[in-house]
Amino acid sequence: MTIYDYHVTMKRVRIADLKANLSRHLHYVRKGHVVTVLDRDTAVAQLVPYQQAEGLRVRQPLGQHRAPHEVPLPPPLHLDLDPLELLREERQPER
Repeated sequence: MTIYDYHVTMKRVRIADLKANLSRHLHYVRKGHVVTVLDRDTAVAQLVPYQQAEGLRVRQPLGQHRAPHEVPLPPPLHLDLDPLELLREERQPER
């Protein structure tokens, strides 16, 4: 079964057909198409082309600070809450 969309042709296959013709469907995906796998009439998965992740690149920091220890910390929050009391309350079992 094939559905035509504005830009993409999406192929829909049932699980039994996918199992019987896996190589053919993977060849279709390798060409850049998407295959939607159906369990009865419910879509359960999509086979999409694998895209190689781009390697990590290290670049210079953008700000005036060049090292983590040079970044100033924000001022401390002054709250009217007792953190220990909040922790005790959270750890009590539900009643």
